[in-house]
Amino acid sequence: MKTVNVHEAKTGFSGLLAEIEQKRSRIVICRNGKPVADLVPHQTETSMEPDKKLGAIEIHYNPIEEASAEEWPPELR
Repeated sequence: MKTVNVHEAKTGFSGLLAEIEQKRSRIVICRNGKPVADLVPHQTETSMEPDKKLGAIEIHYNPIEEASAEEWPPELR
């Protein structure tokens, strides 16, 4: 992972974009030695897949039904 300071990023922005296109790598932009932003390759929405674990979640209660006072933790009653 390459890091550049703000001035380098500003003056060489086109070159940084070309590098990201070619290498598909991440570039971190730093101000005073601290990371403030990442330049990363673009991902289209179709390349993102949902986590398969989300399909396995089962809810065994009605989430919009109000809870009784006994169901609330004592500190929240």
